Amino acid sequence: MRVLFIEDDKDIASFIMHGLKDERFAVDWADTGEKGLMWAKVNSYDVGVFDIKLPGQQDGLQVCKAIRERGKTFPIIMLSVTGDVSTKIEALNLGADDYLAKPFSLAELLARIHALLRREKKITGPKLTVADLEMDTRAHTVIREGKSIQLNRKEFALLEYMMRNPGTMLTRSMILEHVWDMNADPFTNTVDVHIRFLREKIDVGRRKKLLKTVHGFGYKIEE
Repeated sequence: MRVLFIEDDKDIASFIMHGLKDERFAVDWADTGEKGLMWAKVNSYDVGVFDIKLPGQQDGLQVCKAIRERGKTFPIIMLSVTGDVSTKIEALNLGADDYLAKPFSLAELLARIHALLRREKKITGPKLTVADLEMDTRAHTVIREGKSIQLNRKEFALLEYMMRNPGTMLTRSMILEHVWDMNADPFTNTVDVHIRFLREKIDVGRRKKLLKTVHGFGYKIEE
């Protein structure tokens, strides 16, 4: 899952990005509202985390408003040094989905992100299931037929994205946009390579194959 993160404080940004990447998120970090808005126009994101106070002409609230005016619906969490009610109301009225006052714990931010993603995909808990394949996004575990499957970070992120969209044909471009950050090279076969590795761990040796190739288009996971 891919996060647009806008924060001008490098120390805070480094701390939060480390936590997000530990949770298997791909992160695009912008240190100004202008840069973040530009990226939001051209990339697809699953969630946004924006600081309200930013250098330049556009603060986090203005970025949020502009994104909503462009029809982008991914959930957005606003971060602020103030917890006053009027600022919270303004953020929510401009299209934010949640608000977190600084200082906050990384665990709370991650919990709120996961909650928004579950709501977005109509998922009620941290566990994803397709047939006999189970993923716990909190515990970072994957089990099939009662046996644990060991995945690296990118394989886990790829499988999570597919399991959040069961039965949906996902193009290579869609997978790149949601699982990799903006530094990924769209002209490589990295998606196909990771699908192959994932298929070897998920499907090889099992009667029922879950990872399907849609020839000429992309991939999907379904029973």
